[in-house]
Amino acid sequence: MRFEFATATRIVFGPGTVREAPGIISALGHSALVVTGSSLHRAQPLLRQLDLAAVRFTLCPIAGEPTTTEVRTGAAQARAAGCDCVVALGGGSAIDAAKAIAALATNPGDLLDYLEVIGLGHPLTHPPLPIVAIPTTAGTGAEVTRNAVLASPEHRVKASLRSPLMLPRVAIVDPELTLALPPALTASTGMDALTQLIEPFLCARANPLVDALCVAGLRRAARSLRRACTHGDDLAARTDMAFASLCGGLALANAGLGAVHGFAAPIGGMFPAPHGAVCAALLPHAMTVNLRALQQRSPNSETLHRFTEIARLLTDSPAATATDSIPWIQALCRDLQIPPLHAYGLTATDIPAVVEKAAQASSMKANPIALTPAELGEILAHAING
Repeated sequence: MRFEFATATRIVFGPGTVREAPGIISALGHSALVVTGSSLHRAQPLLRQLDLAAVRFTLCPIAGEPTTTEVRTGAAQARAAGCDCVVALGGGSAIDAAKAIAALATNPGDLLDYLEVIGLGHPLTHPPLPIVAIPTTAGTGAEVTRNAVLASPEHRVKASLRSPLMLPRVAIVDPELTLALPPALTASTGMDALTQLIEPFLCARANPLVDALCVAGLRRAARSLRRACTHGDDLAARTDMAFASLCGGLALANAGLGAVHGFAAPIGGMFPAPHGAVCAALLPHAMTVNLRALQQRSPNSETLHRFTEIARLLTDSPAATATDSIPWIQALCRDLQIPPLHAYGLTATDIPAVVEKAAQASSMKANPIALTPAELGEILAHAING
């Protein structure tokens, strides 16, 4: 047994912990670039606290999923303002943008020198500006991951900027910040969290430390995802989902993902589709095909036992079998009104191009078994049609 585990230097979790942010930030720097989502009003309480703590700040709002252009602009903004730290307050998009901006602000050259797939993939040579990540959604776990997913409109693809140096210095996970999330966003981000607990548990690089995180997160997501969507003011359910999301981020950063995220990267670059909803639409079909492939080509695989354990965790039934998780996830998607992928413009004619790109995605390399192009096409066809 050999594995490595790396994460944010410090994780602060619990309701109300965001009120500790000014002290944490002021210990790291005196001039912060504050990267937010498009809803600036959600940042106002933190900004008022930074004022009181005499921390200068420069705002950098990110309207949607971060693009390469926005990261270049944000890095230039940080350098021009003399920022010595970066604060991310928002969903996975804001946090990913902040990590990329912090890296580019201190490293020479262009962003494409460091990006995977569409760039040169060079390693960062200088530590990024220190990052404090404060998620306001429960889904991506980006506050404890070492990469940033960026959209390149000219390439019609999403690519990762990745380095161990990009791990945030502090992650502040306050479930109270998710209480105002609308049901649809709670559902899509929650399904992303669920996927990021299932895929690392099944992936080819699973390890015992990641396993423990996935099991703990799956128990909480199974009992609380529906509740968080239907009763958004339930702090216990929101706390469960914030913890599940954190566990998923820790797991994927230290093991890997699989076919669902292998598809999600090219689909997100080619179509205006929210990441969590794409993962949800793909998840039951990827699990079906993976399970069948393992049964046919690797019947003694230990991963088959992991499918059974996932089914028992999700259904809360000790008698559940490997296939029982799939109808459970399908029912959850129906309850949460997750649309099939044709809702975002995907059609059967897109399958060959998406399959080709997905097969090259870094996430696909951790899938528990190598899938054939026909099997990948089957997953996508079912996800398109629902």
